[in-house]
Amino acid sequence: MARATTPAVELEVSGRTVRVTSPDRVVFPGRGLTKLDVVQYFVSVGDGILGALRDRPTTLERWPKGVFEGARMSTRADNSGDAFYQKRLPQGAPDYVETATIAFPSGRTADQVCPTELAVVAWAANMGTLTFHPWPVRSSDVDAPDQMRIDLDPQPGTDFADAVRVAPELRALLHELGMEGWPKTSGGRGLHVFVPVEPRWTFTQARRATIALGRELERRLPEQVTMKWWKEERGQKIFVDYNQMARDRTIASAYSIRANPRATVSAPLRWEELGDVHPDDFDVLSMPARFAEVGDLFHALSAPTPEDPERPAYSLEPLLELADRDEAEHGAGDLPYPPEYPKMPGEPKRVQPSKDRDRKRAADAGSPADAAADGTAG
Repeated sequence: MARATTPAVELEVSGRTVRVTSPDRVVFPGRGLTKLDVVQYFVSVGDGILGALRDRPTTLERWPKGVFEGARMSTRADNSGDAFYQKRLPQGAPDYVETATIAFPSGRTADQVCPTELAVVAWAANMGTLTFHPWPVRSSDVDAPDQMRIDLDPQPGTDFADAVRVAPELRALLHELGMEGWPKTSGGRGLHVFVPVEPRWTFTQARRATIALGRELERRLPEQVTMKWWKEERGQKIFVDYNQMARDRTIASAYSIRANPRATVSAPLRWEELGDVHPDDFDVLSMPARFAEVGDLFHALSAPTPEDPERPAYSLEPLLELADRDEAEHGAGDLPYPPEYPKMPGEPKRVQPSKDRDRKRAADAGSPADAAADGTAG
């Protein structure tokens, strides 16, 4: 006998009716959380999640079958996974879902979901969206970042506590530059710090500023911080992932759910509580009560409104000046871009160091095949 289909549930979300289909479908088996639980979670932190997404082109990370053991994400090479990234407006979207046209590094463009109201978040959650990946731009100018996003990424042998130990030095550096940052858990082992900036620089400049910041942090904490792009060179340190500021690279928004068995969420934090919390403290079940208690700790990063127009926005000029000094005094130029990017002006070789050494040894030994692969054969 076929299993009976549970009737859809209709929720009133900020004046709109959002239909939740298959509301009892289990999304997180280990926690017993259903699709309806997920949608209601986002509604419960509505001001926060909408503040993180409002007017931002947003990629949807969709897990329509739930987060079960063995579930995997589709990739460019293999699209047969159980989850996927939705970069274009899905077919059949309600007419209240607005879009913004963005350009990828390849030069192709797409109309991407650009949330303007909480019903859009609930609609996306009904389609299996757990994590929202907003661009660091507003729809009014999709080529001018208004946030510098600093990703303190623990490498093997390190964890969240190591990222927390780096955070006070990062904040002190930001203060020296006349800036302030807002921290949050990644929802995993990492720590994110968002800095609102004036939207008058390009992605290339914002990335260059982030590189300069990371290099200065590495100079101050050489045993704890690395800027090495290649994993084999990083060691047991915190990697400042500067390429998160490259075009079309995004970070999970505040209040997004992460696709792990515990259903953790990316939680905004106060600086003074960093040493007292753990990412597992914040999940779909615990976050609504915390939000009701502390409010939106990322409010300063949300879009201004006519009723609440004041927001901080800092200049990137001090960091760009630091980048100029690094290049002039230390020969520290650009760093590698992600592999899917076209070769960028001024970018160093995008070759894993160990492979580069192997090629050079082969060329020195006179191996025609390896020399040809290295472009040195005649």
